[in-house]
Amino acid sequence: MSYDNLTKILADKYPERFATWLLGTPQTNVEILKTELSIEPIRADSLTFLKTLSRILHIEFQTRWLSEPPINFRMLDYWVRLYRAYRLPITQVVILLLPPSEDTEIETTFECEQTHHQFQVIKIWEQDPNIFLTDPALLPFAALASAEPSEELLMQVAQEVSKMESTAQRLETASYIQVLAGLRFDKTLIKRLFNEDIMKESVIYQEIFETGEQQGEQRAEQRALNREKAWICRLITKKLGEIPPDLRSTIELLSIDQLEVLGEALLDFTNIQDLQNWLRAT
Repeated sequence: MSYDNLTKILADKYPERFATWLLGTPQTNVEILKTELSIEPIRADSLTFLKTLSRILHIEFQTRWLSEPPINFRMLDYWVRLYRAYRLPITQVVILLLPPSEDTEIETTFECEQTHHQFQVIKIWEQDPNIFLTDPALLPFAALASAEPSEELLMQVAQEVSKMESTAQRLETASYIQVLAGLRFDKTLIKRLFNEDIMKESVIYQEIFETGEQQGEQRAEQRALNREKAWICRLITKKLGEIPPDLRSTIELLSIDQLEVLGEALLDFTNIQDLQNWLRAT
């Protein structure tokens, strides 16, 4: 979705500003980390290594609270994978863009018997808009912040954009704002305050939606690769017996082309040693 793509782009583009906002202290020495985590591939929205604090900041953006699997379980899953990979303290923050229904409980913990995991939730609609109005990197979130009447808030946001000296920055920021503002405001109002034609011509606007298409293609490719791996492992188990963990780990690293070659080579294998030799030579 365009909202998800935009929020990830912003977090990757301004990691130090998000870290400063969410941790409450200035953060300048940061590094963007790979968002794909181990085991069954999943991607976090934003991972930043805060070098000064030797800490990882993990951000998840949610338009809606309810999801499957539930957000609190997903945050535990992310934490375990991150800690396995980096062995560092982890600050986890869910940035919730829209309020849920009144009867929905926003949980900030996951609990099951002896397991207790806690994370933070930032409710954008409860945030002071001045936090975002004074920071160009966070300005797009101002359109969803707390204010009455909200139309005046969007006018303030538009005025902040008009103050930017760089034409490129005005165009880029206006594109971001219009995408998020669409979650809350009528399109007619957005069009009146922002030039829609200019937004559509923006390279940034196109990037947001192209990123969504690319991610869809990547997910489809990953699903195909996972199916191929599962199929090959079933064939190996049926013909040669249980696959040792070290060989299974090596198989997990193979490309889809290599898996197809392995499927053909498997016809000539008579024992696990043949598989080991083939993997060693690959």
